[in-house]
Amino acid sequence: MRRVNLSQLKSQLRQIEQKQRQAINNYNQAARNFNQAVNNYNNAARAHNARVRANQQRLAHELARLRSQPTSPRYVRYTTSVQTVQTSFRRVEATAESGAWADDRGLFDLAESEAANSAAALNTLLAAPDSEAAEDERLRDTVLTSELNEIDPELDSRWRGALFSLSPRNPDAARHFCTSAREILTSILSDRAPDAAVKQALPGFAPTPNGGVSRRAKIHYLLRQTGNDVDGLAQFVDDDINSVVALFDDFNGGTHGPAGRFDFVQLTAIKTRVEGAIQFLHRIVVH
Repeated sequence: MRRVNLSQLKSQLRQIEQKQRQAINNYNQAARNFNQAVNNYNNAARAHNARVRANQQRLAHELARLRSQPTSPRYVRYTTSVQTVQTSFRRVEATAESGAWADDRGLFDLAESEAANSAAALNTLLAAPDSEAAEDERLRDTVLTSELNEIDPELDSRWRGALFSLSPRNPDAARHFCTSAREILTSILSDRAPDAAVKQALPGFAPTPNGGVSRRAKIHYLLRQTGNDVDGLAQFVDDDINSVVALFDDFNGGTHGPAGRFDFVQLTAIKTRVEGAIQFLHRIVVH
């Protein structure tokens, strides 16, 4: 047996103590990391639950308001589309509640927000006063920041141009804005779901009457890219876009105010509705 002197023994003891201290430090750091992870998860869960409650409450509030509104012949197509969106959302809601959808992109929250947006726009329009407040600068403010730029900078430029046309003093404001907004929504899908790619990925898709790729097929293709092509969601996205288009048609199909003008509240309603739809599509198409 090898003998050790006192100095060597002390050195070995120091090494053992050092390893013990390092092990304790490592344990404490791991415990701190775990606690931080738990705190982060709990904070995220609380934020998510608060957002879910806010979405649910807002949707319920807008639907309650809508039930109390008088009917109007001015927005017949859009009223019908709002009802379709609500029916379509309930199917998506049932899918989410069944637990069959992971939804790692937060699409359900946005879908619920869009369902509320559709009703909110109609509530605003039905209650809109016949004023002509000149609020051009506020109409040109937008909640869209980098969303369109991330898809195509040209779309962002087109959006800024559409906003510039909005003015209660411009009798052609709605037509200019709706035309540009419709082109933007179409371009988003065309850019991220080219016909050739959809045909290759979905050989069994139902073509349009002229043999082209339908909007719903493009939506299915995009949702499939991120594993979110779940029951009812493509239908909801398609119905949501149809609802925006119906709003365009109602705006452009009637006479509104002096010389066909729209007031600030009406123009704000249609702008906000389009902003929500673009944010929803952005979450779907940007991976």
